[in-house]
Amino acid sequence: MQLVFKRASLLALVAAAACSTPPAATPPAPAATPATDGRVGLSAGLFDAGVAAQHMRLTATAKSPEGFLGITNSDLAFTGNYAIQGNYNGPVIWDISNPAAPTVVAAVTCPASQNDVSVYGNLLFLSAEAFNSRTDCGTQSPQGPVSPLRFRGVRIFDISNIREPKLITGIQTCRGSHTHTVVEDARDRENIYIYVSGSAPVRSNEELAGCINETPDKNPESSLLKIEIIRVPLANPAAAAIAARADIFTGLTQPPRHGDTEADRLAAAERAAAARASGGFVARNPQSGTEIVLGGGFVRNQLDSLVRARGGEAGSAPTAADSAALRANIQAIIDRVFSSGPQPGSPVSAGAQCHDITVYPALGLAGGACEGHGLLLDISDPVRPVRIDAVADSNFAYWHSATFSNDGTKILFSDEWGGGGAPKCRDTDNYEWGANAIFRIVNRRLVFESYYKIPTQQTAMENCVAHNGSLVPVPGRDIMVQAWYQGGISVFDWTDPAKPFEIAYFDRGPVDAARPQMGGAWSTYWYNGQIISSEIARGLDVAELLPSEHLTQNEIDAAKTVRWNQFNAQGQPRIEWPATFALAKAYLDQAERKQCLTSARVAEVRTAISNAERASGAQRTAALTALTNGLATDARNPCDGRKNELLRKALQDLQGVVVS
Repeated sequence: MQLVFKRASLLALVAAAACSTPPAATPPAPAATPATDGRVGLSAGLFDAGVAAQHMRLTATAKSPEGFLGITNSDLAFTGNYAIQGNYNGPVIWDISNPAAPTVVAAVTCPASQNDVSVYGNLLFLSAEAFNSRTDCGTQSPQGPVSPLRFRGVRIFDISNIREPKLITGIQTCRGSHTHTVVEDARDRENIYIYVSGSAPVRSNEELAGCINETPDKNPESSLLKIEIIRVPLANPAAAAIAARADIFTGLTQPPRHGDTEADRLAAAERAAAARASGGFVARNPQSGTEIVLGGGFVRNQLDSLVRARGGEAGSAPTAADSAALRANIQAIIDRVFSSGPQPGSPVSAGAQCHDITVYPALGLAGGACEGHGLLLDISDPVRPVRIDAVADSNFAYWHSATFSNDGTKILFSDEWGGGGAPKCRDTDNYEWGANAIFRIVNRRLVFESYYKIPTQQTAMENCVAHNGSLVPVPGRDIMVQAWYQGGISVFDWTDPAKPFEIAYFDRGPVDAARPQMGGAWSTYWYNGQIISSEIARGLDVAELLPSEHLTQNEIDAAKTVRWNQFNAQGQPRIEWPATFALAKAYLDQAERKQCLTSARVAEVRTAISNAERASGAQRTAALTALTNGLATDARNPCDGRKNELLRKALQDLQGVVVS
């Protein structure tokens, strides 16, 4: 989710710039119809909306507690049997030990946006970027452009008593913290690090010493084009402080931008007509030709300039003549703004910043979703991240988040078109817009493969773009569960990066059928066998996967054997599966699905596995040994020998034999 001040200039008023060819063609998903997709045509409502699900089941939905209900719910982090949910009024901690009945154990009042959350041990971290946040977590917004009470950065809480979180400290940053990422360094067990993605304007040096708004070419100590890195001493978290500011943007250029769809142009024309009829200020975007309604702040600034130009007193109200003068000159002003703005191919904007950085410490890599670019970073030294590669795409409006495949050979970036508030799943929207882009990582370079977008139609009243998700630990496959705001939840397979496809979904109808209202799934993650979703307007959802032609019960059971003590989606762990019969059965199901074993051979192996599972001691060992010996030939099958070898290894692990 973006905040309005992420677009500091008038260029934010439109999704401007020229179209260009996408990096590769991706066939659109089949159009959904009421007859083929239950998500189409659902009734509206906040707590009584129509629902649809396929191959998954909602097991619980819990309302946010009083004082937090109706306030935006944001990201999720997990520790033990608890889900910690960000909320713009403060973190809410849910006990999910009984997934069918989540209960609130703590709700801490500490207003900020976005209050994105992460955990490490007994520490809880929260992001604060907006201007309403106070150092003492108070509810009265600090007043004035400079205030010693204002907090914008990363807070640290002690959650050793999960029911009574205690604020330890807050690390102020120059551009606030929209999101953050906890980074572990295997060589440094005394500290953890936090990558801060702060996208607000640079703070005044009067409010926070050391903040410099000059561009790096004029001042190397500039606060622009850098990510701030916090070092947190685990023995003394109160001493956490900025350890470095890393430049990962040098050399990047402004990416090409796409234009509008016909539906967008028609909607813009309707807004412009309504604004003109009510006396608003309207101009034409010289790059796209679309009419734009000018924001109140921009108009006020222009009128104030006219008042001062004619010698009026500062702060005095503009006259009718001032308004008429602005109206007569507004198009020329807009033409100058766009002509002086950043153009494709020019150096990246000085305001560029990452929205989210996903780290994969086991591989020493990170994926930076950095507004106009997707970055691949080397984080082998976490205090000195280095950009390895960067990609841009005219179909992407805002690179939002990243997810690696478990083996690190692929990466998926999401596009938060319109800041999460746009309805980009209408039948008139381009398939590539507000979607995911999937890349292979080849020789540490990003190679585009395809897009994935939910194959359905949503209404113009439903904000719908790709948002936060995580891997579902099905062995041998790359499967992801992902939030799509009011597009609901989608589970999809991207094992073949050129041909992603949906496996399951859950969706509600729009919050309001008559006007756009924010709602839907902000973050949806897999945690210890359950799908947990942060619902923006309602609370917390819990769901489970059901078997289908795309996913067997054995694969689901194998995924449920992966257990974590803690989980932050932006700190991606390497998934490892314990030796279980469910794992072996899952690999056998996959071999059968790919038809790399004959039906007779599948039946034979399935019976042998069942017999071995029922046996014990020496009989089980003997049965498993016979099975693995027999599978040695199958593992050389040219159809998919790797899958058969994984099955063989899973059975060997069950008898304590390690494959060399």
